[in-house]
Amino acid sequence: MHTPQTMPPPPSVSMPVALVADVQDALLMVMTDLQRLEGLLDHATANLLDRFNRADAALGQLESPQNAELLRIRQNLNQAVTELQFHDMATQLLVHTGQVLKSCAWRLGAEVIDAEEDEVPLQLDPMPGRPSPVTQNEMDAGSIELF
Repeated sequence: MHTPQTMPPPPSVSMPVALVADVQDALLMVMTDLQRLEGLLDHATANLLDRFNRADAALGQLESPQNAELLRIRQNLNQAVTELQFHDMATQLLVHTGQVLKSCAWRLGAEVIDAEEDEVPLQLDPMPGRPSPVTQNEMDAGSIELF
């Protein structure tokens, strides 16, 4: 006769609620800083793109498009604008990292701190199910997920 074996409970770690609250606060603070960084990157990139566009327009008014030096300068400007895709990659990475931090912070709190009787249970955002959308380590190699 075979007796069903019960699975042992998963291992657990006891942590003081104050420690969990401090870690959760720190995670949420880092997430806020990442959001501010994203805003700074957006602003700087918008300004940079505007300056490139103005320089390109000014070059268009200088001389005929047959001038070899002018064409070389415009090609360099166009390549620089293309390299602004770094902003898109950085933003995707910041958003993904923020989602992971937020999920960790709320899950940590939900696991340790019980809801009061009259509180509605917190609906947790799921942890992103895949790794970062950006695999780029440098500007000349890697891949980027397109939206």
